[in-house]
Amino acid sequence: MEHSGINSELVKLLNKGDIVAFDTIYNQYCHRLYGFVFRYLKNREDAEEIVQEVFLKIWESRKKMDAFYSLDSFLFTVAYNSTITLLRKRVTEHKYLENLKLRQTINATPNLIDEIQFRELDEKVRSLLNRLTPRQQEIFRLSREEGLTHDAIAQKLNISSNTVKNHMVAALAFLKSELDNGLIINILFICLFF
Repeated sequence: MEHSGINSELVKLLNKGDIVAFDTIYNQYCHRLYGFVFRYLKNREDAEEIVQEVFLKIWESRKKMDAFYSLDSFLFTVAYNSTITLLRKRVTEHKYLENLKLRQTINATPNLIDEIQFRELDEKVRSLLNRLTPRQQEIFRLSREEGLTHDAIAQKLNISSNTVKNHMVAALAFLKSELDNGLIINILFICLFF
């Protein structure tokens, strides 16, 4: 009996769930399939996994296999498709991980720099605020920390709204004069949300 005839008989037996036929097919093809897959993947564990997957698919679809269909073609087609699927998955995973690493690097650096700059600026603002007159400090903190309006501050301190405004103008002018122009925008941001 020819090789294809033997395979045809093995497939017929496999259709019926014959484990001996399955073992015979496995022993006949496992090394060839492994070599075929290994050429693409260059990884022993991955190649072994694909070969196991191929034989698992054969067993699961044994009742649907056509005895007249080339067993070689069927096995190597399943092996090839499984290999390509794994390669695509690995490429996608690699691209995803590279993208993730890139995003972490890009996002982490500015955040760290922003945090350092914010801390330095915050320290400088606190130092400058301590140089204001006690009344200016009080008005500035009521305005910026508690978010009170000039009228509310005036009412709370029992002074005129105009006096509150004058103290705020003087405090902001002092801060502006003590900071260079590059930091003025940053300090105004901190003053607004401080």
